[in-house]
Amino acid sequence: MFRMRKLPPGIVYLVQSFPRLLLPPTVTYVILHLLPALWSPAGQVSGWKLFVAMFLSPPLALAMLVMWDELYIQWDARRMGAMLVPRVRDPYPGGLKTLISSIRSAKIHYPGEGFQEVCEKLGSYTFNRRILFGNRIVTAEPEHIKAILASQFDEFEKGPETRFLFYPLLGTGVFAADGELWKFHRSMTRPFFSKDRISHFDNFDRHAEDAISQLKARLHEEQPVDFQDLVAKFTLDSATEFLFGSDVKSLSGGLPYPYYYSCITPSVDSRPQLNRASRFVEAFSEAQSITAFRMRFGVHWPLAEFWKDKLEEPMQVVNDFIDPIVEEAIKDKRRKQELGINNDKKDRDEETLLENLVNTTEDPIILRDEIMSLLVAGRDTTASTLTFTIYMLAEHPAVLQKLRQEILEKIGSQRRPTYDDFRDMKYLKAVINETLRLYPVVPFNIRTSKRATTWQNKVPGEKPFYIPANTRTPYSVFVMHRRTDLWGQDALNFDPDRFLDERLHKYLTPHPFIFLPFNAGPRICLGQQFAYHEASFFLVRLLQKFSAIHLAPDAQRPDSRPPPEWALADSPHDVRKRTEKIKPKSHLTMYVEGGLWVTMEEATSEIAS
Repeated sequence: MFRMRKLPPGIVYLVQSFPRLLLPPTVTYVILHLLPALWSPAGQVSGWKLFVAMFLSPPLALAMLVMWDELYIQWDARRMGAMLVPRVRDPYPGGLKTLISSIRSAKIHYPGEGFQEVCEKLGSYTFNRRILFGNRIVTAEPEHIKAILASQFDEFEKGPETRFLFYPLLGTGVFAADGELWKFHRSMTRPFFSKDRISHFDNFDRHAEDAISQLKARLHEEQPVDFQDLVAKFTLDSATEFLFGSDVKSLSGGLPYPYYYSCITPSVDSRPQLNRASRFVEAFSEAQSITAFRMRFGVHWPLAEFWKDKLEEPMQVVNDFIDPIVEEAIKDKRRKQELGINNDKKDRDEETLLENLVNTTEDPIILRDEIMSLLVAGRDTTASTLTFTIYMLAEHPAVLQKLRQEILEKIGSQRRPTYDDFRDMKYLKAVINETLRLYPVVPFNIRTSKRATTWQNKVPGEKPFYIPANTRTPYSVFVMHRRTDLWGQDALNFDPDRFLDERLHKYLTPHPFIFLPFNAGPRICLGQQFAYHEASFFLVRLLQKFSAIHLAPDAQRPDSRPPPEWALADSPHDVRKRTEKIKPKSHLTMYVEGGLWVTMEEATSEIAS
């Protein structure tokens, strides 16, 4: 059958924009040529003058719209007794210099680096960046993030632009939804992250044992392990069993070898044969990176992917992975209906989240969208947390030994941890929290103002800040978590004791919104406790078996190592940048570029067998 070829994104964008682009020249032609002709042909503007006027009319119309927008915002701010947010000035029209710098920054700079520089220059952690003629009120101020997420929750939403950008990746799932649709998704998934469901650790134990066994086998070959790849597969298998009732067996695909291994051993490929689940992990990560890149351009992203939709190929892999799961769940429901099997209350208590969703709707697109969102919540959160925790333990052996001591004292070298064990393991929780402070799972996020509103000004006696309607409000917990004025002069140091000693009561207790690793308010991450318990369980099982962790920098691909200029950074906020042994990156969630390659030392038989 003949299939119409999909038009390039840039062509579609221009076709959709054509009416808006055509309007100014048309109005100009009517005013300068047609209307004068009604009175006197001699009054017409013709020839090259008419052409020049029509050619210049679109940029002139845009300039007039921008000026009108500026004047209206100033007038409305005065009406509300507010002041404008400090603005980052850009010498190029449309904030092009800022846009280009942000794209370059994403490739070679440290996360949040440009953000921090702007804050220091303006003396404010809330500022306005006008990009492609649109205002973006950016903040790392706790009170303003609190307003977005909690105290003024009804005045902010994901917004139509964010929904448009997220739609190819997450569809109408809970992370991209607003209003009643968001409430529906939330009500459907909340019961499945209850204490009773997340405290059944059989799932974690099976997959942790598999992962650690493969880790041991690779280390016995005297080869380093990409720990990020290992826990990505562990968390995917655990999450799919938890959500769908059966895992996708991504760990069965094996572990990759370092990039140089095929040169040393030509008969062995450095990468294992990717199974469907492993291909899904790679494609989903690529799709998130493309989506994050598009966020910089907003609705104008097709101009950056003019001839080819870069998201199409990875999303085909993702959908080929998800769709059979959805299809099988729908078929299973129909088979039960044909057999006259009805779920009683006991069955509903034991059903999986996917079964519950299928009992609500059989729309495969809605089901796919919800599954995608839940895999981000159930997999990415824990994988990121575990990756950076192991990185910090490798860099701070004293912390590792103190954590192992707590594990051996509270649980021992063999026993499986229980839900109640974790309540008493304060240092384990502190290690995870300190990792999430420095490397939050979602370092940058965004909302959109639904109507004009104000934020409290941090400067006493000053007017509140004015936030225009329909304005994107990006915020960064990554930057906020590292502020020395909020966390003390040692804010850039990794020190889990800050969550246990007097610093806890000095900084965090009176100001809880300075620590938001899983967001806050009505949209707080549903997978938060699931992630804490899964990460805690895996760390306990791992450190029962291993007594030391070392980074393997030689195994890191050269292009994924920290650039040499990072070590030469001399700003006070560059302490972590100067000492990084890996390259932190983020798309929707945080990860290590090129993987986290490590070696480990097994505990002696007297301590752990």
